[in-house]
Amino acid sequence: MAERESGLPSGLAAPAFLPWLTGLGAGMVFLSFLQKLLYPYFWSDLWYLLKVVRCGLWTEKHRQQGEPVTVLDKFLIQAKKQPQKPFIIYEGDIYTYEDVDRRSNKAAHVFRNHSQLKRGDTVALLMSNEPDFIHVWFGLAKLGCVVAFLNSNVRSVSLLHCIRSCEPRALVVGADFLETIEDILPSLPEGISIWAMKDSVPQGISSLKEKLNTASDCQVPRSHHAISNTKTPYLYIFTSGTTGLPKAAVICHLAATKSSTGLWAFGCTSDDIIYITLPLYHSAASLLGIGGCIELGATCVLRKKFSASQFWNDCRKYNVTVFQYIGELCRYLCKQPKREGEKDHRVRLAFGNGARGDVWREFLDRFGNIKICEFYGATEGNISFVNHTGKIGSVGRANFVHKLFFTFHLIKYDFQKDEPMRDEQGWCSDVKKGEPGLLISQVSEKNPFFGYAGNKKQTEKKLLCDVFKKGDVYFNTGDLMVQDQENFLYFWDRIGDTFRWKGENVATTEVGDIIGMLDFIQEANVYGVTVPGYEGKAGMASITLKPNKSLDLEKVYEQVVTFLPAYACPQFLRIQEKMEATGTFKLQKFQLVEEGFSPLKISEPLYFMDNLKKSYIPLTKEIYDQIILGKIKL
Repeated sequence: MAERESGLPSGLAAPAFLPWLTGLGAGMVFLSFLQKLLYPYFWSDLWYLLKVVRCGLWTEKHRQQGEPVTVLDKFLIQAKKQPQKPFIIYEGDIYTYEDVDRRSNKAAHVFRNHSQLKRGDTVALLMSNEPDFIHVWFGLAKLGCVVAFLNSNVRSVSLLHCIRSCEPRALVVGADFLETIEDILPSLPEGISIWAMKDSVPQGISSLKEKLNTASDCQVPRSHHAISNTKTPYLYIFTSGTTGLPKAAVICHLAATKSSTGLWAFGCTSDDIIYITLPLYHSAASLLGIGGCIELGATCVLRKKFSASQFWNDCRKYNVTVFQYIGELCRYLCKQPKREGEKDHRVRLAFGNGARGDVWREFLDRFGNIKICEFYGATEGNISFVNHTGKIGSVGRANFVHKLFFTFHLIKYDFQKDEPMRDEQGWCSDVKKGEPGLLISQVSEKNPFFGYAGNKKQTEKKLLCDVFKKGDVYFNTGDLMVQDQENFLYFWDRIGDTFRWKGENVATTEVGDIIGMLDFIQEANVYGVTVPGYEGKAGMASITLKPNKSLDLEKVYEQVVTFLPAYACPQFLRIQEKMEATGTFKLQKFQLVEEGFSPLKISEPLYFMDNLKKSYIPLTKEIYDQIILGKIKL
């Protein structure tokens, strides 16, 4: 009997337990279905949030301990941890973490022993993509100097402006750009020492390359570059911003450290080989690319210039697994003639910004299952988005992560007046989902905007005050965005006096000023026009002539190619008798942009930039049709 009694409860427990277990299982299935239906991105959002929190906790821990860790500190850790691992591969040559550490030590000792540079001084750097760019950058950082990356496309007046605005004590020039500097040498501010990465240099310029050969490679004491405040300047990176000449965006140590975690957040590891063809003077290549490799302890394949024809050959040659892009880069690859074995590579992930939806789809169809990690962020901005779900065409998704850490809005914008709309009380208002709005991000102590070096006026112009209530301050990104019903964000357009072409911001005021220097030009109104098959907008200048003056098209061509980078030269000219202005006396662009460059819509004279004839030529219907069909390349 005892045995029967002891067996009875177990016999009864099983059937009593089964309905409970079945109900639990059914409930979990229902909840999973409900989550996928109502919150399809919950788990991807949560995973992304955990990564953000982890980075934040790590940074805060070191800050509270009084030992902030910089990107340079992380590099030195990797150099000690894995000295023989390749860090940079350039034109077949391998530079290990130890090699770069030692070469940058040499650069630091040259400046320490042969210049008056001290901690906190600014040094301007004008070099192309090459290992010595990184050696000099890190060497100066080891001395606690702030490095200003000069855009290698700018020249003459613009270059001189950039150098003056960051107030450097020294200027380091790559061998490729020595002639560029010689042209402006007499106009450089006094007291700037000039160093060139070349053995033979003109009088007044010191040879950095010569002194590197005999310099010590011993470690520079950490006390020279250790910091106590992560908000101190680390780099100046030039951006065209929304108006005028390039401006030196202040990149603090905290911003650089945050950017360096991007590749890790995208899912990259130390085993990845990362291909960088974008210019290092851009924040994308330097902060995300090089900084990201350091964060991971990964290898970077660095190319001097992007080549669409050699891109996949390089990827196969160096076993590339990750590459960095801008939208134009992906389009250039898709425009290449189709070849056999285009999916025969090891690339698994690409990260960048500006990939248009149609190009994105074509790229995946043609080159295989590559995870595209699109992101959004301005160099000087205090807001960023990451498309961690892979939604085609989107720059990211507004989720609870942003609600926790950032406050941003898409506000109504008046395209005719070219300014944010305000109601009778003077307040701005949000757009509805699906409508384009100006992206603004609240400025606070936790989410600061550091502005531009030596340019208080332009720093203040990037801020919107009293937006929703008295005293609030927002950073104006200058970008129009659209948010859909699932909270995905899509880039719509640039506003005002800037447009993008060939992956670069073109400041219309700067281009207009250069054209306006010609003695027969009365006014120049510069804007961007859409060209089928191209990312961004091509430059167009509407000009009026001075009384009794005639148009010299060859002189206009010579002026723009001499004083402007190639991407900023207007592709089209339009001759007007009179310029239309807004009520606030700003030149009217809206109607001009709408009309584009079509000779069918415009009765006024139109011209097209012809680089073979080194002049602007009449834009005929035949030339227009060839541009539209892609037979004439811009």
